[in-house]
Amino acid sequence: MESSSATPGVSTRREATRQKLYEAAVTLIAEQGFSATTVDEIAERAGVAKGTVYYNFASKSVLFEELLRHGVGLLAASLREAADRTAREGGGKVDALDAMIHAGLVFIQRYPSFTQLYVAELWRTNRAWQSTLMVVRQEAVAVVEGVLREGVDNGEFSDEIDIPLTAAALVGMVLVAALDWQAFQPERSLDDVHAALSRLLQGRVSGCR
Repeated sequence: MESSSATPGVSTRREATRQKLYEAAVTLIAEQGFSATTVDEIAERAGVAKGTVYYNFASKSVLFEELLRHGVGLLAASLREAADRTAREGGGKVDALDAMIHAGLVFIQRYPSFTQLYVAELWRTNRAWQSTLMVVRQEAVAVVEGVLREGVDNGEFSDEIDIPLTAAALVGMVLVAALDWQAFQPERSLDDVHAALSRLLQGRVSGCR
């Protein structure tokens, strides 16, 4: 996620350093768990001094919270762009949902460790960052809710749809199906997985194609 305040030298270097720390942290924590991962290991994996970690993040927990914000922010942005692109091209709301499924799969293929970590954290209730997790989860789900609501308003979807639950179900379907694909069916192509989920979407949500 790029910084919006662009003091070209310092700002760009700091964002590059933070990105290296995010990538190092997510890989290590996905491999061995949060508690077992040390700041020393994160710094070593990122190729920076230990002090650099604390310069950018007050603690390991803060780094992890920012990692969640960063990763889910990227996911939400990719879903939003897919929906906006479909609208610009004149597609309907089912087309937008389908494009968002594809965008989600692309994201998960690019960031499999983050996705695995994010899904695992959704099931924990005793973390210090639980409230942050709920906020960032809603950021991604809200993008799908918006498309569903517009589809109900324009008559493309039934007004009996439970929008919050359907949005959560669609996001969950993509996350879990993609993790299953990556772990157990890696020989399948992204397009093949997208086609299967697309057929499910067309039959279960639109009910008319």
